[in-house]
Amino acid sequence: MTTDARSLPASQGRSLSVTLASLPMLVILVLTLLASVGETLHSRLLEIGGETWPDYFNLRVIDQIRAPDCQVVADPDAAVELAVASKKAEMAADPFADVFGGNLNRDEIRSSIMATSEACQQRIAEWGRLQSLDGPAVRAFALMETGLSRAVVLITGNRRVLLGLMLLFCAAAATLGRQHIALRPVESQRDDRVATLAQLIANSLLTASAWLYRQQELAQAEAGIPLAHLFMHDIWVAGFGALTLISLWQLRQPRADLVPGGSWPRSLLSVPLYSFMCISATIQFAFHGFYHGIAVYLNMMAELSALFLNLGLYVWVGMLLARTHLPRKVFDLIRPWQLPPKWLGVVVLLLTALPTAYSGASGIFILAAGLTLYRELRRAGTSEQLALATTAISGSMGTMLRPCLLVVIVATLNNSVTTDELFSAGARVLLLTASVYAIYVFLLGGASTGRIAPLRDAIPGTLRALLPLLPYIAIFAAVVVLWNVLLGRGLDEFSAPAILPVILLLVLGYERLVLKTGDPDADDSNLQSEILPPSGFSQSVMRATRESCALIGALLMLMALSVSVGGLIERSGLLELFPEQLGSVWLTLTLLMGLLVFIGMIMDPYGAVLLVNATLAPIALKNGIDPLHFWVMTVLAFEMGYLTPPVALNHLLTRQVVGLPTSWESLHGTFWQRNFRFIFPVLVMGTALLVVTYIPAGWDTGFRLLLGIQPSP
Repeated sequence: MTTDARSLPASQGRSLSVTLASLPMLVILVLTLLASVGETLHSRLLEIGGETWPDYFNLRVIDQIRAPDCQVVADPDAAVELAVASKKAEMAADPFADVFGGNLNRDEIRSSIMATSEACQQRIAEWGRLQSLDGPAVRAFALMETGLSRAVVLITGNRRVLLGLMLLFCAAAATLGRQHIALRPVESQRDDRVATLAQLIANSLLTASAWLYRQQELAQAEAGIPLAHLFMHDIWVAGFGALTLISLWQLRQPRADLVPGGSWPRSLLSVPLYSFMCISATIQFAFHGFYHGIAVYLNMMAELSALFLNLGLYVWVGMLLARTHLPRKVFDLIRPWQLPPKWLGVVVLLLTALPTAYSGASGIFILAAGLTLYRELRRAGTSEQLALATTAISGSMGTMLRPCLLVVIVATLNNSVTTDELFSAGARVLLLTASVYAIYVFLLGGASTGRIAPLRDAIPGTLRALLPLLPYIAIFAAVVVLWNVLLGRGLDEFSAPAILPVILLLVLGYERLVLKTGDPDADDSNLQSEILPPSGFSQSVMRATRESCALIGALLMLMALSVSVGGLIERSGLLELFPEQLGSVWLTLTLLMGLLVFIGMIMDPYGAVLLVNATLAPIALKNGIDPLHFWVMTVLAFEMGYLTPPVALNHLLTRQVVGLPTSWESLHGTFWQRNFRFIFPVLVMGTALLVVTYIPAGWDTGFRLLLGIQPSP
């Protein structure tokens, strides 16, 4: 009893700290979600209002429509005589009246008076009809609809503010938690000091750039130039200034839990990637006298605030998924088949493609389900290196399937391709990549062990595992059907950022409140259930939000600086050295493929798409490359870059959730054995990229097979 009494306040204290740390981010995410849902709901309410009440668009603003101030003519003859008398008096006072003709046509005057009277009568009748329709029901409905409209406009009109607060608050969380993305983790005290010093320098440069840009914009505003969103400069300056103070405090408070010493070369690899980008870009911008360059491109990023806010929702979805038992229960479906490791890897990649697409980006799925995927592969007997390689590749399998956010951004930025075309081609590229993986894993994956379980054992086991999944399927189907019926919108690339959080919240509520289960990573699920009774739902949501906060900060800072690096490359003129006409489609494809892979190695996908759309896409079109072919090749080249050292973002995220390799082969084997987790994904994605790059250009049938349509002439 004494132990329980002491532990309960501690758990309550931890719960309170998690809530306080997560609450601001939860507010931002909920506002973003409400804006997305609110836009769809408001459109649906307008449709319902128009179908229920005639002239609802006038009824909703009837309090702003004034009653007609005209009068209907009761005695036409008297009105004509009055008009004639008035006209004669006017002519008598005009000395030039006889010059222009002074005859009065009573019939014309009568016709004009009657036409005016009839128009007035119609206006009065219409006013009366609207007044008769204006009852309590329509007033209540209009009050709800217009109130929602004002709320949606208020939120959507301040998306820049939400994005700025999300980036800065999450960046602060990532800095405090030392969770920024780097090439290797901090292991020694020297690593920590070097990484913190680099962040201090980068954050100081960001603050200075934001301040200089603010001063320039204020000077232009004082000169009379109309500028919008000036208040955002204050947010950037205050936010980056706070990040600088955090880094300064961390530099003065070194970590005591690290080993002393460390080597300088390894310490440099622990510097967050955004710091490298910020320092190098600032130096180059300063060389050209563009001292506020980073802040300029940061504000350009805010132009697509809706898309980047959706990225925050997708990360939240991934972390909510990680708090559920759904990934494990999905693996329970294939566990009865006792697939050999090689077959299991192929099946896993196909199964993870759709969740990857719904998570919005390759890295989010790895963060959400990478650990479960890795453990299942290892449990089946897969080698450590192949399990790590498969986990990294899994994040790249569904990046062109509906409703992936990256494809939506590509289609939004240009009119040469549509989302339907890209998603159709993406399904074919998925099958190609899975086939290439299967070929390589059987050739290079080592000796195959084990046999597939007999059907008499496997099918009943799968059916038993399917039963616990039925409530999850029911929740998913119910939300999608209700969304379609009530809001008139199905599950697609535009509604997914709003629907998926609702589904995951309901799934989490079902597990915590109905099944009474705890977090899947709890050491003891029974104990977890005791610590988290029905209120465990809110604690799990807050924990997922807190984890999302640091990850969003790490990703958005990387993306923000990637946009600046992209702008630096664009302004440097390096891409202008690329000839617009090379005279050979094959040479153009080869050079573009190399550049796209390189861009994918050093930039995040969203910033890279902005750069490619402005620079390389026009070159591809001028050299006769089909737009669909180019953009499918681009997305696949980006995924190749995320798997290619030295950065290899997918591998960095895999290491973040799985940890460093520990097997003897990974530490002491040959070069091939130690680095197989890097080599194998490059072989798989590289082969798929070569096929997609060259076959459609020289073989019409190959174009149709790989991309789904006849190439444009």
